[in-house]
Amino acid sequence: MDDFSPSDLKTILHSKRANLYYLEYCRVMQKDGRVLYLTEASKENLYFNIPIANTTVLLLGNGTSITQAAMRMLAQAGVLVGFCGGGGTPLYMACEVEWLTPQSEYRPTEYLQGWMQFWFEDEKRLAAAKRFQQARIEFLQNVWQKDRDLKLEGFAFDDSAIQKALTTFHARTEAATKSSELLLTEAQLTKVLYKYAANNTQLTDFTRQHQSQDKANDFLNHGNYLAYGLAASCLWVLGIPHGFAVMHGKTRRGALVFDVADLIKDAIVLPWAFVCAKEQATEQEFRQQILQAFTDHKALDFMFDTVKAVALQNMSQQEIEAQQL
Repeated sequence: MDDFSPSDLKTILHSKRANLYYLEYCRVMQKDGRVLYLTEASKENLYFNIPIANTTVLLLGNGTSITQAAMRMLAQAGVLVGFCGGGGTPLYMACEVEWLTPQSEYRPTEYLQGWMQFWFEDEKRLAAAKRFQQARIEFLQNVWQKDRDLKLEGFAFDDSAIQKALTTFHARTEAATKSSELLLTEAQLTKVLYKYAANNTQLTDFTRQHQSQDKANDFLNHGNYLAYGLAASCLWVLGIPHGFAVMHGKTRRGALVFDVADLIKDAIVLPWAFVCAKEQATEQEFRQQILQAFTDHKALDFMFDTVKAVALQNMSQQEIEAQQL
């Protein structure tokens, strides 16, 4: 067999990539044409390979550093890098979601131009926000009806409490005339889901607090930031800047990341945060569970499909084909 280099291999599509890494107390570097992370053991230094061609996001937590050579290789492979605190939260570099994104003049433009066709018009932007909300519920239904483990934990989409909340949610979403009303409706549904999950897992004294130190709140924060990583990767690949949000406000530079992450948070992060808290799982065990669920239910694929559909909804096939030339 003739020798070949890694550059000869086909690039794995971001929507099909399997890995999202969180690292702490290590040094990320380039060595022998690979990206590695180095940890210090009692008697020797240990090197571990990072499969960058199959990785979407790299979160660097406490006690980490990264070399310029490693960043160059990560950029070439299209891996997003974020610096964060312990446990993956919060993301640093600014007061909002920020990422070190690979730079390339060959990013696609058709999705950005499609997004711009509706974003500056309030009615069309509101319609896009409603599509996001509908897609979010469709994903929730799909996951909760398919996932056997969640069913065993008592998470049933057909439960009367869930259906009653969804009936109200759909009615208020349809009647909404501005994004603030959609955000209020979303918050009310999420509150019902929190209560439902807390009752299922016997955590009846739960109160959602972002700064709380109990396991359920910590796991919710951690899982949400993993979802933000997938959302940021999706938007970067499609070439849509993070500031062009449809729900979370036009004044927050990373707001569209929140919009896209919301597509999967209630379906996957929310139930598993409570289940893992009930089982007194470690942070690493929770993270492995969430990442496996993202893969099993093709969360990143769903993000791509939804964002692409919304971006191109007002463009004709001829316009789409013209942008791709």
